[in-house]
Order: sequence, then structure tokens, then C-alpha cells
Amino acid sequence: MTPLCDQATAVRALVESADPGAVWAVGGPGGPQAGSDGGHPADAAFDVDALSGALALWPVIGSLVDEGALRLHTPLAAYGDTAAEGIPAGTTAHHLLTHPGGTAALTHLTHLTRLAEQLSGRPLADLAATRVWHPLGMTGTRFTDGTLRAPLADLVRFLCHLLDPVDPAGVSRAWTTESLRIRTGELTPARGLLWDPAPHGVWTHHAPQDGGPALWVSPRHRRWAVLLPTVGRGAPRTAFREAAFAPTAAE
Repeated sequence: MTPLCDQATAVRALVESADPGAVWAVGGPGGPQAGSDGGHPADAAFDVDALSGALALWPVIGSLVDEGALRLHTPLAAYGDTAAEGIPAGTTAHHLLTHPGGTAALTHLTHLTRLAEQLSGRPLADLAATRVWHPLGMTGTRFTDGTLRAPLADLVRFLCHLLDPVDPAGVSRAWTTESLRIRTGELTPARGLLWDPAPHGVWTHHAPQDGGPALWVSPRHRRWAVLLPTVGRGAPRTAFREAAFAPTAAE
């Protein structure tokens, strides 16, 4: 894969041409190598509600799995009538986590949120703050009036942790490893656990609409990227990913 400094140059050229107001960063486990705050104050908190599945729900579900409170392949009915309400008999957390993105996926996220809150007895916002954001130093990340907001620095901390979880708090290495692999067998589209595979060994979580915010991470290549486009504009996600992760012809 191309050296990160070369990738950063390509990403910068792409974003400045397509969406100069976008907020973005690319980097590795040690931190960002390049990025832009889009002209916003350094501590500005951006609307990342479309990424709440990855930033809040996914790590919380992982913590429940790690502690044995939730088993991915156990039908939700085993956790009570409320957990299984409104879903087909036999549905498991694994089914909900691997369901393709899009409009229907929002319903699955709702069911998973209800399950996490039932098992823990606490709202998702509190669970994410105490189990994930605070341990990782994501002090500017919070739900405000139902919308998840986070500064770029917090998104960087989260992605760096996924590549190098030296502290077991936040998101465990085991949960990241289990999530960032194909969990759907021969079925299509292929999916991990709330993350989608992309070319070049990359995994992504992004807004359903084209041009929305997106996260990418590649444990194999020790690289991550984040893009928060300008509302209504936005650098093409595919082009951004290719600029950040594509190998050179020589590779």
C-alpha cells in the first residue's frame, strides 16, 4: 500500500477540489497524518448522528458480548418478551448486526438499542459515555437533543483505538476482530458486524445517503480515515476511499 504521506497528499487534493469545507482526516494508530477542520474551531462538535451505529451502539453491544451478558446467536426471545417484540421468531443479535444498510437497517438499530438498554438497565447515551467515550478520552462526544455530535479529535481517538487498543477499555481487540470480518458466509451483500467490507482490506461504516459522513478502518494496513462532507455537497465517498487506501500499480 502507498506510503501514508503520499495518500494524504492525494486525499487533500481531492477534498480541496470537490468539497473544501469538508472535515476529514487520515492516519494510523499513532494519530492523524493529515486532515482539515473545514475552517471550524478546533473544538467544534459536528453532527455525526448517521455514524451513531459505529460510535455508540456497536461498541456498547461489544461490551455486553465481552462480559457475557449477550450471546450473538441466541434468539432475542431468550432475553424477554420486550427484547423480541416486533421481530420474527428466532431473530438473533447477529441477524440484526449483519443486516444490510439502508432504510430497513434503522429498524434493526432500534431493536439493538432496545436490547442493550434492557440488558443493562441504562439508556444508550449513558452506556456509550461510560463504557466507550470517557475511557477513550472522547470528552466532546455526546447526544444533544437526540443527535450525536463529536469533534474531529474524538473521532480520531476512536479510530486510532480500533487499530491499537492498548487499553482494554473502550472497544476490545476481540470485538473489533470479530466485527471486521465477513459474518454472512456466502450471502450477499457481505457484511461484518455493523461494518461493511470495501476494497483493499478496508472496512467502512457510513451514512445511507451518498455524500454523508463515513468512517474507514483497515487493521491489515494500520490505517484509518474519516470524512464529514459539507451538507448538500460532499466529496465522493468512493473517490475519497480510493485516494486514502488504494495501492499503487507497483503493489
